Amino acid sequence: MNATVRTGLVALAAVAAIVLVASMFVVQQTQTALVLRFGAVQQVRSPGVGLPSGLAPGLHFKLPLVDNVVYFDRRVLDLDLPVQEVIAADQKRLIVDAFARYRILDPLRFYQAVANIPAANNRLGSIINSTVRSVLGDSTFEAVVRSERQALMKKISDEVNAAARGIGVEIVDVRLRRVDLPDQNSQAVFQRMQTERQREATDLRAQGSQAAQGIRARADREVTVILANAQRRAEELRGNGDAERNRILAEAYGRDPGFFAFFRSMQAYEAGLRSGDTRMVLSPSSEFFRFFNAPSGRAAAAADAGQTATSQPARP
Repeated sequence: MNATVRTGLVALAAVAAIVLVASMFVVQQTQTALVLRFGAVQQVRSPGVGLPSGLAPGLHFKLPLVDNVVYFDRRVLDLDLPVQEVIAADQKRLIVDAFARYRILDPLRFYQAVANIPAANNRLGSIINSTVRSVLGDSTFEAVVRSERQALMKKISDEVNAAARGIGVEIVDVRLRRVDLPDQNSQAVFQRMQTERQREATDLRAQGSQAAQGIRARADREVTVILANAQRRAEELRGNGDAERNRILAEAYGRDPGFFAFFRSMQAYEAGLRSGDTRMVLSPSSEFFRFFNAPSGRAAAAADAGQTATSQPARP
């Protein structure tokens, strides 16, 4: 085999390799694909694959330089919608910020309807905006903001999903990220809410003050009653104690009058001869000091009596 033949075989092998590489393409796990021949779809389904249309992930072949492959993402796609103004059923203007998530369910229909994702986003944005206006326009501000928000979002999602199936798209979810009043209306609403809360706070303070006064009045009355009962009980106990003391003193005096007289004199000494400014001018032979002169208190009394008798002049 001469060199010319070998060169021709090598060139033929190189061309065959290039043609083979150019005829192969790979579809990733997150993708599906359509094969186009001069703009017309050639392969729309892989054998044994449950996709409605489009090639399954794996290695596929096409005609080089003739066929073209268009890839579509099988994952859930996000659609962030622009903020729009909606008038509710109670004629209140709402600023609505929404977003949606969708996935391509039928690549063939999707390609025939919108061809690519940017065009699909524009179409879906128009559908969602019109549906949001229609659904929220039939609801009140309170229903949208508080009571029926979840049900309204489900209704919007169902209606958008029904309309989006015509372009081969399935709507996974539509959410209202923010629903607010315009700034000028919000300020008025906030001021009204603040005024209402201040009025409620004033009413609660007045009710609390009235309840506090009632509680104080009842407490004062109970204190007065308790103190009166306590004072009455104290007087009763004090009277019983004094009576018991007098009884004990009388019984002690009856048993030993001398000791009782001595004890009472000692108490009189203690009370009368206190330290400080106590001054007493008495005769040493006074009855008050009888227990100082004699332990029994009788000798001093007898001496006083004798002295008195001798000091009296005899009668003629």
